[in-house]
Amino acid sequence: MVSNAIFNIQTAKDFENVALDVFKFQYLNNSVYQRFCDYLNTKPEKVENLEDIPFLPIQFFKSQKVTTDLQHTDIIFSSSGTTGTVTSKHFVKDLSIYEKSYRKAFQHFYGNIEDYAVLALLPAYLERKGSSLIHMANDFIKRSNNEHSGFYLNDLKHLKEKLDLLESRNQKTLLLGVSFALLDLVETYSLHLKNTIVMETGGMKGRRKEIIRAELHQILSNGLGVQKIHSEYGMTELLSQGYSKGDGIFECPPWMKIITRDTDDPLSLQKPGKTGGINVIDLANINSCSFIATQDLGKVFSDGSFEIIGRFDNSDIRGCNLMAL
Repeated sequence: MVSNAIFNIQTAKDFENVALDVFKFQYLNNSVYQRFCDYLNTKPEKVENLEDIPFLPIQFFKSQKVTTDLQHTDIIFSSSGTTGTVTSKHFVKDLSIYEKSYRKAFQHFYGNIEDYAVLALLPAYLERKGSSLIHMANDFIKRSNNEHSGFYLNDLKHLKEKLDLLESRNQKTLLLGVSFALLDLVETYSLHLKNTIVMETGGMKGRRKEIIRAELHQILSNGLGVQKIHSEYGMTELLSQGYSKGDGIFECPPWMKIITRDTDDPLSLQKPGKTGGINVIDLANINSCSFIATQDLGKVFSDGSFEIIGRFDNSDIRGCNLMAL
């Protein structure tokens, strides 16, 4: 089966072969994606390489049930949003694929989760249901098998005390936090973390004014006493994440790839080095859609790493007014 090959990709050719198989599977089994491809007059027999595959605008996850199986769903992940806004929903047919994806990705970049104490400072996510990030963090906490691992809502005092304790024991620690909560932490306490990876998951979630990543990381680095701030690039519509170990430069696990598209012509892909709209190939999305045009702006480098620069100014991706499909 195609799903068995996703996590065994070794080379660029492996990736392309699996991606082409996934495209054919999703065209035949995902009615939303099939209609989108048909609108663009893209049939499986015309698709011979990655550049031929259409990318579904991410807004479809707000208005359509983007899935290859309308009958069965293990879990529904939903995006955060203010009252009255339409949120994205990801109908996940097989939760084990998501779990395998984030476990193998963390192993790929950081080693065994069992070596870490995991502290999750994710108040905006904990306060609602349906967060894929909370599911991942909860699993990491359990799998770390460390008595000090756990969630922190707004209890910054106990979090600071826990970090001090773990530092005194030279315990490798992962502090996973939403941006505004990490800023709250450094404005309240000054720390000097030597054994802790600080990983921000992005987003002020309406709690603070948005600031650029470089400024955020500088504030957090100074307040927490670390040289680099790590980041996770993920979203409700994806079952995989990219990771940055500093300076806002992200890398993908072997089953995920970032490509940029022309900002004025969303059907034209760009070569590395130019700023454009972020298109994601996430092969772990085998049962929804693996080819997604996001609303993020960024740049891909020749080695496949990438940076996120911002978001489109308008709410709809230009040139993709196909929402009536």
